[in-house]
Amino acid sequence: MKESVLISGASIAGLTLAHLLNRYGYQVTLVEISDSLRTGGSPIDVRGEALEVAKQMGVLEKIKAKEFVHTNEIVNAEDETLVTFSINAQDEYLGDIEIHRDDLMDILYKSIPINEVEILFGNRIVELNQHEDTIGVVFKNEQYRNFDFVFGADGIHSGVRKLVFGKEENYSQFLGAYTAIGSATAIKSNKPSSGVMYKQVGKMAALYNFQENVTALLAFRSPKLEFDYRNVEQHKQILLDNFKDPSWKIPEILEEMLASDNLYFDEIAQIKMQSWSKQRVALLGDAAYTAGFPTGMGTSLAMHGASILAENLRSCKGDYGSAFSNYYESFSPLIEDVQARIYRGLNWWLPETEEGFQEAIDRFKNKH
Repeated sequence: MKESVLISGASIAGLTLAHLLNRYGYQVTLVEISDSLRTGGSPIDVRGEALEVAKQMGVLEKIKAKEFVHTNEIVNAEDETLVTFSINAQDEYLGDIEIHRDDLMDILYKSIPINEVEILFGNRIVELNQHEDTIGVVFKNEQYRNFDFVFGADGIHSGVRKLVFGKEENYSQFLGAYTAIGSATAIKSNKPSSGVMYKQVGKMAALYNFQENVTALLAFRSPKLEFDYRNVEQHKQILLDNFKDPSWKIPEILEEMLASDNLYFDEIAQIKMQSWSKQRVALLGDAAYTAGFPTGMGTSLAMHGASILAENLRSCKGDYGSAFSNYYESFSPLIEDVQARIYRGLNWWLPETEEGFQEAIDRFKNKH
């Protein structure tokens, strides 16, 4: 009889794990609080070992076919180009693939056999009861079911982590900045093949043009705010309070974000834990080891971590304690290294001084 697993979160980590565990002979159920796949977000990178994971999953060529090939520009308030560059043309990123988040989600979702994997949209876990041989799960719709394992791939504000490991503040490290992402299709750009960034000391705005879509991003440094990550109206007010400067296209971006029905706003933070498992529950992706978007590694760590977890479960069949321990011991050194890079990324995205702003420009001068 197949062992049954419940994965919370139809995220990049959750979809990757669902694909792999189904392949390895588990009976997989995936539960997602949204009514469908969550769309939106800025372009993301598939890097390093995640490329090998995609190859093993049989989706690498599909990812390559959807590659978002573009240049990036930093502009001044008059929209004049200060520097042009391509991140993935830099030596340390050669061979990496940039792709729109929606495209990657669609590819991963379609890689899961719908006749073999059960997917529960519009639902979530509200209670977990761990027993020696099973886990009892209560869903939002009051259904009760038993599984052999539960995996939390439900993001930085993980409900599974809260139920099993305790309060988020015990693991979350705030990094002094906030970011917002939303659609901005009404903004016409004269740079249709570019990601265009406008920087000020401690603030930045960006537009990413892709096919018929335009995605806007705002970010700013700030002391920790009292906010509810679920309160969209509060998020909009915070953006209004922090972007009063009428420079560049900021007023247009604000107008679009305030009218958006898919606005994402959150603090830039990292999740750091001494263990990613407890009995028959394990965490992965941002729920376990958020790197922070300035590292450019969140997607790759999600896919890589899902692969390591799945492989350890396969190779340690019957000894899940060793599987979970190996998963942490083998992967946590890389996580620590990537998380330590956050300050380099933050200083480039959101320079704190005029000197730092100039360094952000100089980093890519004469590099294409």
